[in-house]
Amino acid sequence: MQIGAGPLAVVIGVASVIGFGAQLDGYDQLRHPVSLLGARGVAGGAAFSVLGFVVPGLLAAVVALALILRMPASTPRILRVGGQMLLLATVAFTAMGLLPLDVDDIESRASQYHASAWLLWLVAFSAGAVALRLGAGRDSAWRPLAVLTLGCVVWSLCSAFVFQSVMPVAMAQRLAFLGWLVWLLAAVRLAPARG
Repeated sequence: MQIGAGPLAVVIGVASVIGFGAQLDGYDQLRHPVSLLGARGVAGGAAFSVLGFVVPGLLAAVVALALILRMPASTPRILRVGGQMLLLATVAFTAMGLLPLDVDDIESRASQYHASAWLLWLVAFSAGAVALRLGAGRDSAWRPLAVLTLGCVVWSLCSAFVFQSVMPVAMAQRLAFLGWLVWLLAAVRLAPARG
């Protein structure tokens, strides 16, 4: 289950974006953000929130927990903190589905909560990657996972904050999610088995 949780999260999340996007009249994958599919007031919004954010977020939590449980008692503290921050990132990702945008008022509190969950996801993912990489300096078995995680985070951060200046925000958001999806596909496979 642990190895399959990441790929299953990716398949469900991507299929939801494609499927619900195709069903929503006027929705353009190149121009509209993913979060619009789950917004209040959008047809099928609640279903997308569950399938696009909540279920993949819970499956991602299985991945993060699997990593934490593979860390022996002798694991450096910073490596454990990295695992805990990655777990926090999965909670924030899940929260994006529980705190949907308000399509009628993009500046509403509901929309602000959603944006805060998105930012917490990115910050926790970033902090987890940095801590994992620092910890892997003292525990080389974790180095492949740490390098991949850091690479995925750099990609996500560049997508969220740099690429937006040269492409539509909706595309930059999707590229930010791509870093997360790549991490989910490979994380458990790259982590060392519990010693």
